[in-house]
Amino acid sequence: MLIPHDTRFALDMVVDLVNTAPQDDHGAGVTEEGLVDVAALDTFVQAHSISDVGELGGRDLHAVRRVRDRFAEIFAASERRAAAELVNDLVAEAGTTPQLTDHDGYDWHVHYFAPGASVADHLAADGGMALAFIVVAGEQERLRRCEAPDCGRAFVDLSRNRSRRYCDSRTCGNRLHVAAYRARRKEAAG
Repeated sequence: MLIPHDTRFALDMVVDLVNTAPQDDHGAGVTEEGLVDVAALDTFVQAHSISDVGELGGRDLHAVRRVRDRFAEIFAASERRAAAELVNDLVAEAGTTPQLTDHDGYDWHVHYFAPGASVADHLAADGGMALAFIVVAGEQERLRRCEAPDCGRAFVDLSRNRSRRYCDSRTCGNRLHVAAYRARRKEAAG
């Protein structure tokens, strides 16, 4: 699946944002809130090179958390039409204004947020349009949650055959494979 760099960048941001939410780790406890305060939001904005957001405040933090929850709903949508409706509502409320730009050393790409948009509208517009790209391509099943019993983190499966099951094969996938191997060895030893 060929994804333009700006769409991939936005998808990565969506996944990282969704994964800041506290999650029930299926018996292992609840993970902590990743956006605990405005400083954490600022760190997220800086880490993702999100431009033109201005001074961040408490109102921005709450609005971004609401956008995060809406992205999570799109990941959880059971059918394409439901995902499309959620994306449509999200980007419409963000007041999208598509514009071509070539800032910060990137080639020409599209920004969907209006000039002067809040950080939440910026994330909703660009992230929503990236998710729209996935839905339009008929690839909604690529929006997944890790299958490790103690994880549940979001990820976008960009493998050729849509076979990725874990958010990170080096941590969750490897941990489960090692546990299965040890269980087989223990059973064989009797």
